[in-house]
Amino acid sequence: MLNRLRNLKIVRNLKNQLSPKLRWLMFANANNDKSSSEYIKMVTGIGDLKSSSDEMRLEAMVREQLKEEFPNIENMQSYELLVDAVMHNLKKKQLQATDNIDFS
Repeated sequence: MLNRLRNLKIVRNLKNQLSPKLRWLMFANANNDKSSSEYIKMVTGIGDLKSSSDEMRLEAMVREQLKEEFPNIENMQSYELLVDAVMHNLKKKQLQATDNIDFS
């Protein structure tokens, strides 16, 4: 009986139309921090932002490059620190490059 109700066109339309409103009401009641990823996911319904996924992809590329250049480095204690340092330097250079752009 419940499966039949779920498949009704009216029920599916209500679910699609109420979903954004329901997410907004859940957020308003929870009063989350607006800079958190949970807030963005709750309001927009999007799991990951493009900037976050780009950063994760870049980190994966850094990890692969380090493994390629230095075999068995992932087993060392300083591996995570090295990955963090490389990511920090890349972000710093990216910010410096955008600071030098003149928009006049």
